[in-house]
This record gives sequence, C-alpha cells and structure tokens, in this order.
Amino acid sequence: MERVIERWLFASRWLLMPLYVGLTLLFIALGLKFFQEALHLAPMLWSMKETDVVLAALALIDMVLVANLLIMVILSGYENHVSSLDLDEGQERLSWLGKLDAGSLKVKLSASIVAISSIHLLKAFMGSQNIANDKLMWMVIIHLTFVVSAVLMAAIDKMFAHD
Repeated sequence: MERVIERWLFASRWLLMPLYVGLTLLFIALGLKFFQEALHLAPMLWSMKETDVVLAALALIDMVLVANLLIMVILSGYENHVSSLDLDEGQERLSWLGKLDAGSLKVKLSASIVAISSIHLLKAFMGSQNIANDKLMWMVIIHLTFVVSAVLMAAIDKMFAHD
C-alpha cells in the first residue's frame, strides 16, 4: 500500500504541467504585447521628448526582464519538479539549466524583482512632478524591502550551500 501511495504522490508532479503551459502562454502574450508597444511607439518616435523615449525604453526593458523571469521559472521549474528535458546531444543547452535548485532560483528571481522594481522606481522619479511625495517615499521603502529581501535570500542560500 505504501509503495502505491508513494508512486501516486510522485506521479502527481505532472499536475504542475498545466501551470507551466499557462506560464508559456503568458510568455507568448508578453512577447506580443512587447511588439505591440514597440509598433505603437515607432510612428511617434521623432516627435517624442528624450525623457519619453527613455521611459518607453524602460517599459520595454521591464517586459524583457519579466519574460526572462518567466523562462527561468518555466524551464527550471519543469526540470526540477516534473521531468528533465530530453535534449539531443548536439542541441543547444542553456548553461544554467539543470543547475538551478529551488534556493538559487529564488535568489535569481528576487534579483530580477529588484531590477524590475528599480526600473519602476526610475520611471516614477523621472515623472516625479506628477507623483505625490508620500507615494514616492512608499515606492522607495518597498524597493528597499525588495533589496533587503534579495540580499537576505542570497546570504541564506550561500550559507546553506556550504553545508
């Protein structure tokens, strides 16, 4: 009986598969949104102020960082929790694939969140004349919370990696 339950529990990891498919669809949607935004900006480029171009670039960079985050979660999550990827001998393989455990993935994700938060904070400061000071203060506090959390996660991961 115990063996049957253990096999069933182990097989239940495949229930994650629809979630990874959903994240892949979200990745595709984000790519479409990226190109929609780029095409939207193209005709206005010559009439835009430099600050507006920088803000548009930051928005696109933000989407790319989120897309990178999605790929990291999809591929490493699938590889760590569902099944290893069966890639042919000569097929291209990402250097980090198969090397990210849950702890290092959390560190990479938190670093990505800090980068995304930094972009949002920079965008807020560039348009700070339209944002109340208390809202800017809270944005900085939240960003610093992300930074401290990322540093603590990295320190904890490093501490346990040496055991």
